[in-house]
Amino acid sequence: MSLSLENLPKIKRNSKIRVGRGIGSSKGKTSGRGVKGQKARTGHHSVKGFEGGQTPIHMRLPKRGFVNNLKKEIEVVNIRDVVNFIESKKLEITAEINKEKLESIGLIKNKKSIVKLIMGKTKIDSNFKVLVDKYSKNAKRFS
Repeated sequence: MSLSLENLPKIKRNSKIRVGRGIGSSKGKTSGRGVKGQKARTGHHSVKGFEGGQTPIHMRLPKRGFVNNLKKEIEVVNIRDVVNFIESKKLEITAEINKEKLESIGLIKNKKSIVKLIMGKTKIDSNFKVLVDKYSKNAKRFS
């Protein structure tokens, strides 16, 4: 079946309401603006958050805290979790363990993020290398 512009389904569009075009249009005379007042006039511009001279709510409420937009998110990996994956044969100990492998087994969310390896309180005798961005003082021996 060949598609051409004539065979495409027609799109129904509602026509724009033309205000101020006589009494019979139901949007004539005041054009839906009501009667008198500032909002009925041409050129009316309301200021966002203006409360008629009363102190606006964003000024009445106290300011709280601080959000650092430049904060770097660091993903933390415990060496105990890496050892558990090695023991359950989900991770091979032969090669160096890098961020791609940690991401594939689900220990980190994204290989582009900063990853820190921590030791925890468990003692580990195995000797293997884990290549990440940062190490805790005790986990430095796995670098």
